[in-house]
Amino acid sequence: MYRNRWAARFFWIVLLTALFSAPLGEALSPEEFGRFSGLLAGQTTGNRIAFWAERFVGTPYDEDLQGTYVTRGVIVADERIDCMYLVFRSLELALSRSPEEAIQVALEKRFHHRGSLRNNKVINYEDRFRYGEDMIRSGKWGREMTAAVGRVVPIPGARDISFVDALPPSELITKLNQLRSGDLLFFIKNPKERTVGEIVGHMGIVKVENQGTRKVYLVHASGKKNKGGVVKKVLLKEYLSQMPFVAVQITRFD
Repeated sequence: MYRNRWAARFFWIVLLTALFSAPLGEALSPEEFGRFSGLLAGQTTGNRIAFWAERFVGTPYDEDLQGTYVTRGVIVADERIDCMYLVFRSLELALSRSPEEAIQVALEKRFHHRGSLRNNKVINYEDRFRYGEDMIRSGKWGREMTAAVGRVVPIPGARDISFVDALPPSELITKLNQLRSGDLLFFIKNPKERTVGEIVGHMGIVKVENQGTRKVYLVHASGKKNKGGVVKKVLLKEYLSQMPFVAVQITRFD
């Protein structure tokens, strides 16, 4: 057991050294991607998702209302990041062995059907996922497992969704030991504060660290479209205790 624990610690020390030597918010070169992919070989999908999410910590928040990547019609726009793009890119990179493969994963994952490129520009971003709840329902963004973590309550839905089963923050705080690195968290907005039929108001990625004591972090693009912000890594318990959202849904890649 102790040998495995020290092996895990050594892995994360090496990985974090590589992580913080990389230029944050810049497009990955094939050489960088190859170096990271080698370090991540054999790791779970969840660990890979959490690693790539943490690489973007410190990146400025994307204030573009649509998202810079949508406005430009591109897949990669890593210099500014909103919460949805952070989830997009972290998963795409985690499931890929090269920057080119990550683009193909993006064309599959970001859209209700599939994205199309012409002259390296996306020509059908109107088919993209605009709502986090649609990402969950699509099955493309992991297995929905909210009820497996704790006691859910029904929250009023919107559009064609009558309600969603989600975990109140007080319940999730008591179930943090059920979470794994790479779990995707979808934060449910108060029905009275919704403006465009959205149910999910924010999203982020879990990072679990076992350095003597188990700590559960949230990596998320923290900001507002008219006020800016930055990608942060915060203790999930502290975030849940003061967040403006009423509940959480969870998906996981096994």
